[in-house]
Amino acid sequence: MCYIYNIMISISEAVRQEIHDTPFLEELLQEGLINQSSLARKIRPGIERRLRKKVTESSIIMSISRLPVHAGNRTMPRLQNFVNNLGDMITRTNLMDFTFQNSSTLVVHQSEFLQAIGKNREIFCTFSQGVHETTIIVSSLGAHLVDIYFKDETLSSRKKGLSSITLRLPAENTEISGFYYFILKNLAWEGINITEVISTTNEFTLVVSDREIEKAFSVLLALKKGRV
Repeated sequence: MCYIYNIMISISEAVRQEIHDTPFLEELLQEGLINQSSLARKIRPGIERRLRKKVTESSIIMSISRLPVHAGNRTMPRLQNFVNNLGDMITRTNLMDFTFQNSSTLVVHQSEFLQAIGKNREIFCTFSQGVHETTIIVSSLGAHLVDIYFKDETLSSRKKGLSSITLRLPAENTEISGFYYFILKNLAWEGINITEVISTTNEFTLVVSDREIEKAFSVLLALKKGRV
């Protein structure tokens, strides 16, 4: 026997879901940057699809006005103060990104590669190992060595023309919620695509294309100085 449950949701819940599912809309609304009447007209089709019935704009506006203020807004001053106290920003250019499928021999080749570049301090290199694949980001100066030492591994992707920005984080960074979101949100607002994200306990590195490095640096500098 098959049972079909028809779960009806309220207009308020439909509005909350519609706003929550739209990137950045919730924050812009809370900051008073969106006209509620215009927003109601914009999201009305989505609300009606969720409810499977017609609704009035006035009922949507009423639901919008009753939305609770997100708790994250109360943490913003502390978060902004944390960002203001970030350490130096280090940029690197002429990077390449290699991603290999994990294998039983990958670690061996990784060790050989690190020994080969160990004496050359001009070569920047970082490894990020996942469950199924490993990414190597290296200065283009050492790219030929990747080709040599990993020639027997399965290459999934290869990207060139990359740059990175490394942020030095205060020791209390693990106790601040929303930091990564705060950084990535502002970069996304500017249309900056992140190729890779690398983090250690006290460092946070973003990898972007060469053509976007200046724009990304400007955004992060503005955040650090509290201009965003």
